[in-house]
Amino acid sequence: MLARLSRGLELINRLFAGVSMVAMLVACGILTSSVVTRYFFKISTDWQDEASVFLLVGATFLSGAYVQARRGHIGIGLLAGLLPPRWNRLRQWMCDLLSLSFCAFFAWKSWTLCLEALREGQTTDSTWAPPLWIPYVLMSSGMTLLSLQLALQLAGFGLAESERR
Repeated sequence: MLARLSRGLELINRLFAGVSMVAMLVACGILTSSVVTRYFFKISTDWQDEASVFLLVGATFLSGAYVQARRGHIGIGLLAGLLPPRWNRLRQWMCDLLSLSFCAFFAWKSWTLCLEALREGQTTDSTWAPPLWIPYVLMSSGMTLLSLQLALQLAGFGLAESERR
């Protein structure tokens, strides 16, 4: 069952990695058009900054599990190179356990913020005033996926591609 869950999560991770890439490109386009519009046409663009932030929040959080699955995050390789393989596996396991604890708490708290924003109809303070549940659901979903990825890695599933070979 865990192997099927790991394969399913891998598909979801790849999908969200692609969506994240597109979101970053769209955010770049929006910000570029905002600069051009403000500079050349002297037109206020109040929605563009928030739209870009929402896209970048989504791209950042939704791609986290994909990066973790490949252990592509920034790390200190010096310690891994100095430790014997057995101690390095223990170090990696402890890091994953601590990361899972933090990410699970973050996901839980994000979901509570999301539900609160949805119930209360919270919006941003700008004139555009998009609903706040949008960035909260992106954060919550991303941290939930990252927590699941870490849990699978701790269970011995969802290993990095370099470890599968």
